[in-house]
Amino acid sequence: MDKERWGVAHIFSSLNNTIIHITDVTGSETIATVSGGMVSDKDMNKGKPFTAMVASRKAAEKALSMGITNLHIRIRAPGGIKSKMPGQGAQPAIRALARAGFRIGSIEDVTPIPHDGCKKKGGRRGRRV
Repeated sequence: MDKERWGVAHIFSSLNNTIIHITDVTGSETIATVSGGMVSDKDMNKGKPFTAMVASRKAAEKALSMGITNLHIRIRAPGGIKSKMPGQGAQPAIRALARAGFRIGSIEDVTPIPHDGCKKKGGRRGRRV
């Protein structure tokens, strides 16, 4: 092996979908982008763990073919006024990347947190069911 190349895996995981986006270290050049909808034919399966695992395996193949050997991982939930917890696809995606043969440098949470910006939808008395 000649030289190790680092990349960054951006994993966006919501309740409805998981998106794996692998870039170079600067983040300016995209190497692979795979989402849950690209590997599943049913909409209800897009946010599920198995779909996330298959999607990250597919992204890992592309990244390995481009010569990436090590990864930093950044996990993001919807954040803002929405959920601050990543969906159920985040952990299986990380596990699949580790199994694909990458050396993982750091795992970081980059969920956007509001500093009192927008108001959550639902009105003054909340969502009435």
